[in-house]
Amino acid sequence: MYELKTLLPKFDINLPKCMYEMKNLNTTTLAEDTHSGGHASVSNVSCDDAQSVVQRQEKVLLQLDELKKQLAGIRSTLGLCQKGLQHTSFVSSNNGGLREEPLHDIVINGHPNFIPYALLAMKNAWKELFTIDVKTFTHSTMNDIGKEAKAFEEALKSVPINPALPKVNVTLIWKNCEHTEMISSPTMYVPIYGEVNIIRYLGRVGPTEYRYEDSLLCNEIDAVLDICYQLLRCTTPKSKANMIRTLNNRLQKQQYFGGDKMSIADIGVHSSLRRMPSITDKDLTPSLLEWRKRAAKVTLI
Repeated sequence: MYELKTLLPKFDINLPKCMYEMKNLNTTTLAEDTHSGGHASVSNVSCDDAQSVVQRQEKVLLQLDELKKQLAGIRSTLGLCQKGLQHTSFVSSNNGGLREEPLHDIVINGHPNFIPYALLAMKNAWKELFTIDVKTFTHSTMNDIGKEAKAFEEALKSVPINPALPKVNVTLIWKNCEHTEMISSPTMYVPIYGEVNIIRYLGRVGPTEYRYEDSLLCNEIDAVLDICYQLLRCTTPKSKANMIRTLNNRLQKQQYFGGDKMSIADIGVHSSLRRMPSITDKDLTPSLLEWRKRAAKVTLI
């Protein structure tokens, strides 16, 4: 055959030393075959090196599995959310008996100046129906969460947990953030902003007694929650008074905002009023004051 010149010059290549050194598995031994008229024949390649790689890979996989178990044990000891684990699975009578998707752990980021009292209200109101297990942590952006947030943590811990009930784990992180936000997906950062919208989410996945989408008062409950959203963003006494008047008109002569029974709307209003210390009993109408007493017996806030 024709002899070809070298097209590329030879370079000195410095191989990295941070990886395992492996033999060249493609190395072959050439031997002249006297029966092939001078042509080179390739001998069989030994499988020892390939088998060594397989054994090393199996050893690494075993070590990774053991490390995974150790990390799961550490997370369980610290009481952290087990990402990717699912906790709640039950059959609903409202959807033809179809089995509902299990619930993932959720994370809520909140500022101690805007305490999400709805978590405590729902935990107390649902303690015989559904468990909301809340664990609190402080982000490095917060030096001190204050006395009110610490009292809120103690109140959360004091609510007993029934392991026999459906359950969702909530991790509340005190953080220097502008909005209260909830992350409901363990694989994607898809936040739900605002305490009112968090109430809506938990109302949809919580006990069937508090799910309102199939209720005749669905639009009314949504309207009350929208008023709560606006109330939390009022900056003047006049605007607050207008929202209080609107809530009073919605309540009318009912026991609760959802009729004769406590609903998500009542939890939203009660938590919103608790978050606004500037609104005192003097600012509320007699109907709202009586309602507030009834709601406090259920939410305990």
